[in-house]
Amino acid sequence: MILLSGLLLILWGEPGRCLEEGGSFTFHGDFRHIAVATNTVYIATEERLYQLSHDLTLIQSLTQRGILKVGPESGDEQFYRVSETDEWNATFGVNILLPFVENNAVISCGVIKCGYCELLDLQNISNVLYREHIQVGPAGRSNASVGFLVEVEKTRTRPETYILTALQQPDKITETSCLSETASVNLHNTNNKQTGEIFSIRGENYLAKIKREGEVEFVDGFQKNLIIYLFSNVPSEDKGNKVRLLWLEGKTSKAETLRSLRGATLSISDGGKGSRLVASSVIPGGPPVLWSGVFSVDGGQTDTELVVFDVSPDLTGAADADPDFCITCPEKSRSTPKTLKPKTMLFRQNYMTSVLAVRQKTWLLFFIGTGDGQLIKLAVDKNYHTTCPRVLYRASDDRQVFPKILLDQVDHKHVYVPFQNQIKRLPVSKCSTYTNVQDCWSAQDPYCVWCGSKRSCTFEDECRNLDWLSIPDDSRQRKMVSYSVVKDSTGQITLSIQTHLTVGQSALSNFACQFSASSSQLCSAANSPPRFPQCTCVLTNSTLPAEGLNVTVKIRFGMTQLLEQLKISNCSDIRGPPTPVLCRQCIEAGCGWSTNGCCWANQGVGNDSVCQMTESGMNFSRPEISSITPSVVSFYGRNHVLLSGRNLSGVTRVRIQADVDCTPQESPVWNNTGVNLNSSQFSPRIGDRVLMNGKRKITLVGSHLEFVEGIMHSHAPQEVRLPRNSSYQNLIYDTPAAGNTQGIFTSTLSLKVANETLACSTTVTYYPDPEFTSFTSSRTRDGVRITTEKKADKLEMTIAELSVWGVHDRKQYPCIMEVKETDFFICEIQRPPDATFQQLMIKFGDKTVTLGPLSLHQVLMILRLLLIPFVIVALVIICRWDKKLTAEMNRL
Repeated sequence: MILLSGLLLILWGEPGRCLEEGGSFTFHGDFRHIAVATNTVYIATEERLYQLSHDLTLIQSLTQRGILKVGPESGDEQFYRVSETDEWNATFGVNILLPFVENNAVISCGVIKCGYCELLDLQNISNVLYREHIQVGPAGRSNASVGFLVEVEKTRTRPETYILTALQQPDKITETSCLSETASVNLHNTNNKQTGEIFSIRGENYLAKIKREGEVEFVDGFQKNLIIYLFSNVPSEDKGNKVRLLWLEGKTSKAETLRSLRGATLSISDGGKGSRLVASSVIPGGPPVLWSGVFSVDGGQTDTELVVFDVSPDLTGAADADPDFCITCPEKSRSTPKTLKPKTMLFRQNYMTSVLAVRQKTWLLFFIGTGDGQLIKLAVDKNYHTTCPRVLYRASDDRQVFPKILLDQVDHKHVYVPFQNQIKRLPVSKCSTYTNVQDCWSAQDPYCVWCGSKRSCTFEDECRNLDWLSIPDDSRQRKMVSYSVVKDSTGQITLSIQTHLTVGQSALSNFACQFSASSSQLCSAANSPPRFPQCTCVLTNSTLPAEGLNVTVKIRFGMTQLLEQLKISNCSDIRGPPTPVLCRQCIEAGCGWSTNGCCWANQGVGNDSVCQMTESGMNFSRPEISSITPSVVSFYGRNHVLLSGRNLSGVTRVRIQADVDCTPQESPVWNNTGVNLNSSQFSPRIGDRVLMNGKRKITLVGSHLEFVEGIMHSHAPQEVRLPRNSSYQNLIYDTPAAGNTQGIFTSTLSLKVANETLACSTTVTYYPDPEFTSFTSSRTRDGVRITTEKKADKLEMTIAELSVWGVHDRKQYPCIMEVKETDFFICEIQRPPDATFQQLMIKFGDKTVTLGPLSLHQVLMILRLLLIPFVIVALVIICRWDKKLTAEMNRL
C-alpha cells in the first residue's frame, strides 16, 4: 500500500457565502497561484484548488488531500479518498498550475513528500485524467521559480507544447530532496505521444537542461513568436544583484531549444548595483518586443520604479556562452553578455509589487499593485508620456497585492487582483462617474468615450452607431478645442479651430462648425467646409475692434455638440514689456509670440511653453528647489513641509502634486528665509492589528505609520500622545493614564494625520496597576540577586518595562533585570555595599513604588503554602488507593 496525493472534491456549486458583492471571492488558505483560461479562473491556495467562472462565481473546489492507492505495482489499481482524520492524509502543495486549452486539461504539479503531477479536466477539475509521481517544478514551496507552457517549431503537422520550468536550486541536495534530474531550466512533456513519457524531461536520447551554479531567483517568463524569455535575479561579483534576461529559440526538439541559450543583462542605472526585479509584464503588440518591469532601486522593497525595455532577441552571438547559465558549461568560451538600458522610466512609487501591461489602441495601460493594497492605473501615450496615475482600489486593511495581475479574457474590462486570501475582479475604468463630455475627456482615460446616443461616458463597445468621441493620441494636449488667428499678406484674417479628439465613424461623418458673433456676418461666403479635426472662418472684416471680438463656435460630432466662447483680438495691439504675463495673454488670444513680443499666430510660436523662456531675459531669479522634507506624505497631507533651495524669497504659494493625486494642491508659505520655506503637503491608512508589549508601551502594526503625528484615546480625547518611534509598518507610543476611570475598561484609538483625525479599529484594555508584594535578596559571586514578587494579574509585564534599584543609606544601586518567572522578577546588583538592602524602588510606566523585604513570618508562610499542595496530593493518592482497595475487597 502506497500513498499518492490528489485533489479531493469537496464542493460543487458551493453556496455564494464566499462571493462578495462587487466581484470578489474569499478562499481558504493563503494564495499560491492564479491562472486564466478564456472564461474560467483557477486558483491554488495552501489548502484548495478552485474553479471559478470569469465573474468569480464558484463552480467547484477541491481540497488538496491524500488519495490512497491500493493494489500491485502493475495491473489493476484502486484509489480511495482518505478521510481528513486518516493518518495517511497529506497536503498537496501546488507549485505549477497551467491550463492547457488545446488538450482540454489543467496541469497541476507540486509536492507531497516528493513531486506529484495531475492532468485535470479543463471544464471539471474533479475529473482526474492522469496522475503520476514525478518532479515538475520546485521541490519546495518556492516563490523564486516559474513555470509556463511553450511551443516549439512544427514536427509533422503541429507544434509541440512543453512545460518550461525555471527553478531556484537548493543550496544542498540531500537523499530525501526528491529532485531527480531537474536543473535550473527544464522542458517537460505534456503528453505521452512525445519522446519519453508524459511529464518527462528526457528528449531524443538526450537529457537536455540548463544549469546554474549558485543562487538564482526566477521572477517571470513568457513566449512570443517562438522566442522564450526568462527573467531572473542573480548575485553579482560586487555582492549586489544583477537582472538577467535569457533568450531561447523554440526549435524542433528540447535539446535544440535549450542549446540556443543566449542572454543579456538589464540595467536601470549606470552602476546597476543593488537593483533587482520585483515583477514584470510583457507589453502586447510589436515589433519591437516591449517589456515592463518593476525594479527595486535599493535592492529592498521601498524604492521601486516601473521601466520599459526593448527586449527584442539578439541571436547574433554564440549560443551556450552565458557566464551565469549553461548546458555544456565550457570554461573558456564564456562571454560577457550585452547590457540593455531602459527605453524609458515611467513611474516611481514606493512598494510596487506587481504590474500588468495592456494595450488600448495607441495607448498603453499599466495596472500596478502595491504592498499596501493599492491598485494604480497609469495611461501612457505612443510617445511614452504618462497621464496622471489614478488609484482604482485601496484595500481597507493594507493587504499586499501579489505579483500576478491578470486580465479578464471575456470582457477585457476587468482585472483579477490577488491578495493573501482573497481575489478581486476590479473594473479597468470608472467611465460612468464622469457626467458630462468635458469631464469624460479630461479624465484622460483611453477606455472612456463620450457616447452621443446615450449622452454618457462609457466604454467604446457600449456605444452603438459609433457615435462617440474620446481623447487624442497625445497626452500633453490639455484642451479639447484650441484656436489661432492668422493674417496673410493681403491683410485677410482667418480664425482656425482645432479639435483635439478621437472620434467614431458616425461622429466623423457628421462633423460641422458654426461661427457667430454679435455683429454682422462673421465668416465670408468663400469659407472652406469643415474637415475634421479642423474648421476655419475667413473673417469678412479685416479690422478687429480694439476691445476684441467675442465669437461663439458650435461644433457638432454626430449627436454631440460642443460650445466654445472665444475672444479674438488684433495680435499687433497686444503690447508691453516682454513679461511672462504678457506672453500668456498673447497665447490665450490665439496669437503667437516672438522675441519682439506678440504677433499673429503664423508669425510666431503658439505654444504656451515659450512663455517660460521669457523669464530668462528678465531681471528675475527663478526659484530652485533642491529638496522637500518629508518627500513622502499621507493621503491626508502634512502640516509642516520644508522646501530647501535657492531664490525662494519671492515665493508666496506652493503647488504640490503627489504621485497619484491628479490635482495639484496649493498651500500658503510661511517662515520664508529665501533658502528654506515651510508649506503643507499631501496621502495613511492604518492597519487594525495591535501588538501589545506590556500595558504601558504600545506598538501599532500597519502601513504608512510614519505619517502619524499623534495618538488619542477615547477616554482622554484632549490628550495627544506623540510617537516615541515610528516607521512605515510600526509605531511605538506611551499610553495615557486612566485618569478618573475606575476598574477594567477598554479605550479606542484615533490617529492624527495632518488636519485629519482617523478612527482606528484597535482597542486597548486597561487593567489595574501591578501590585508588588515583597522581595528577597541573596549574595552571588559578583553581587546581590534580587527576587521580586507581584500578585497575579493579566498585564503580561516584561522585564523591559521594569526599572529596579536597591536602596541602602539613601543611596540607590541599579538592579539589572535578568529574567521573569511567572510573577517573579529576578535582577542583580553589581558591586553592592557590604550590607543588606532594606528597600527596593520599582518604576513601571509613570509610577514608582517602594518595597520592603520579606519578614521571617512571611517566609515561613510561603514555605507552608508551598508544602501544602504536596500533602494534599499525597492524601488524594492515599484516599483514592483506599477506595480502590475497599472496592476490590467488596468484589471478592
